[in-house]
Order: sequence, then C-alpha cells, then structure tokens
Amino acid sequence: MIIEPAHRAKQATEYYFSVKLGEVRKLVSEGHDVINLGIGNPDMMPSAGTLDALKQSADQPSAHGYQPYTGIPAFKEAVARFYRKTYGVSLDPVKEVLPLIGSKEGITHISLTFLDPGDEVLVPELGYPTYRAVSQMVGAEVKSYPLLEEGGWQPDWQAMAALVTPKTKLLWMNYPHMPTGAPATEALFREAVAFAKAHRVLLCHDNPYSLVLNKQKPMSLLVVPGAKEVAIELNSMSKSHNMAGWRLGWVAGAEEYLNAILKIKTNIDSGMFRPLQDAGTVALDNSDEWHEARNAVYHGRLEAAEALLTALGCTWDHAQEGMFLWGKLPDGSADAGSLVDELLYKKHVFLAPGFIFGEKGRRYIRISLCLPKERIWAAVERISK
Repeated sequence: MIIEPAHRAKQATEYYFSVKLGEVRKLVSEGHDVINLGIGNPDMMPSAGTLDALKQSADQPSAHGYQPYTGIPAFKEAVARFYRKTYGVSLDPVKEVLPLIGSKEGITHISLTFLDPGDEVLVPELGYPTYRAVSQMVGAEVKSYPLLEEGGWQPDWQAMAALVTPKTKLLWMNYPHMPTGAPATEALFREAVAFAKAHRVLLCHDNPYSLVLNKQKPMSLLVVPGAKEVAIELNSMSKSHNMAGWRLGWVAGAEEYLNAILKIKTNIDSGMFRPLQDAGTVALDNSDEWHEARNAVYHGRLEAAEALLTALGCTWDHAQEGMFLWGKLPDGSADAGSLVDELLYKKHVFLAPGFIFGEKGRRYIRISLCLPKERIWAAVERISK
C-alpha cells in the first residue's frame, strides 16, 4: 500500500539543477571531465577572520545548545552595521533584523506568513524559480509580470498594474536581477515602493547579488523613504561573503512584518548554530579590500565567460552585475535546452538554459563565474573546436 502525497507535492517539480546535476555526476563517474558553469556556487573561501571565529566559537561548550529564534544580538548588530556602511540604511538590530537559515528559507516563511489559498502573487516572468514554486505550494495564484528587455529588464509597471486585483497580496522583486544581471537603480526602487503603496501589496525584495561585480554603490530597496511601510528585504551571505553552504541570511524590515514571520519561523526551526552566527558577525565586517579582491577574481573570469559567449555567437548586455553572465542565442540556432544538452554530452560543458527562469528565457543561456578562469577558458577551447 502506498500513501498518496499531498497535492502540493504532486504539483511541485524537482528543481532543474537537482535533475541535471545527476546527469553531470553520471558523466563524471564514466570518466569525463565536465566543466560545470551552470551553478552559482561560490568556490572561493570566506575571509580568514570568519574561519577563525567559527573555530574559536565551536570550541566553547556553551555554543552547542539551542539558540534564540531571533538570532544572537551580536549578529543582528553586525547586520545593522553592514546595512549602514554598505547601503546607508538604518536598521534597529533588535526590531528590524530577523536572521534566517539562508534567504531561500525566508521565501517559504514569508509565503506561509502572508498568503492564504487563493491569494495572488506577482512574480517576474524571469526570476528565481523558488518564488513561483513556493507560492504554488501554499495555494496562491502566481501572476507573472513582464520585464522589458529593451528597457534593461525593468518591470513593465503599466502591465503589472493591470494584473492587480483585490486578491493580490505579494510582489517579488530581485535587483541586481538574476538571471539577467540588470542592475538596481534608485529610480527603480522608488517606483517599486510607490507601486506597492498605491496597490496595497507587500513588496518582497531579494538582494543577494549587490556586492558582486557591482558597477555602482551597492543598493538596498530600504533606502527609499517610507519603504519599510510596504517592503521587506531578504539578504544573504552566500554570494557576497563566499558562504553559500553556511546557510546564513536574514530578512530586514518593519517590526510588525518580522514579528508575523517569526510566528511561522518558531514552528519550523530551532534557531541557528551559534558558531555560524559568531563567524557571520566577523564576516559582515570584512574590509572593502577583501570585497575588492574577490571582485577582481570575478572580473578575470568574466573576460573568459564573454569569450565563451562569443564562441557560441551570443550577444549580451555589458551593464550586467552579479556572478553570472546572461547571453542571447543567435537567430536560427537551436533553443537553449537543445544547446545545453549538446554542449554537455558532446563537449562536456554544462551551462544553464534560460527557460528554467521563465518561458521568456528560451533563447538565452546563463554562465556561472564560480569556477577558476582557467576552467572557463578550457570550456572556450572545447567549444571553439
């Protein structure tokens, strides 16, 4: 006898990378040298001070018990310092910072907190697949809002307004944008906050890429006056501090919103490992020079990734930010899915097809900068042959 799973488990599909990485592992087990440029998995180390803090904290007998659901004060204070220094945003560390086991967890917590079955969620037509998947899991209706390619992948506010109904509850945004690399601008954030106020929706901004290959001062949506009335912001140490596997992030915003999320969170987890928070506290105070050195490495890889796109006949926007390169396939070529499979099985190079981020991405591919530049150049050589 087999017990049937819930409807949400039936409608959810396995994450694309979970499936495709199984194919990559099979090829590797058969002796093939696969160059994996599909995953945004930082390969560089956290700062030396971060690692020292982890080790020292783990040696303390008191570090291994349950920790506060709201996080330790030192980590929350470090987040507030980071926001003030990096973005010019003032946060009350006690009331306006809620640590999370990675910001991906936060997407689920926010959805469980604010969405009832039948509520509507505005999700970008190209974006992180989890926004859509979690919304559907909680029984909400997803409405995709268009991004204007000719306008630098900015939201089409007029078209978005036409999607709003009395049931519309949440709006997901992410700038610098993944997968297109479109940068954040103050004008964009001001318009987003104004939209949220006008239509009485909660604006949820996901901000993990603001310190990676940024061409301007990093930005937070919360810098907009009055943003905390209608907006919350997720942030993470995965990409910005080379700590993806640590699962360390937070949501920032008004106390009322965070307290509501906390009610859900306390029923799901039991706090974060103390040494992770102690190490994160140190990492958030990394010097500007540390971040500059990390970005210098990414710049070297970007040159190789651009050469790879050239070898494939792709075009791209040089204004992109973040740890990926988004390229448009040439007219007349196979779609992204066919190209990705051909490159994987004939050249043993794995790229991400754009359609996993939305149907509008079928003529695009995404290259990760999370491998040494020598490996990316090796992929260029294989493809050129």
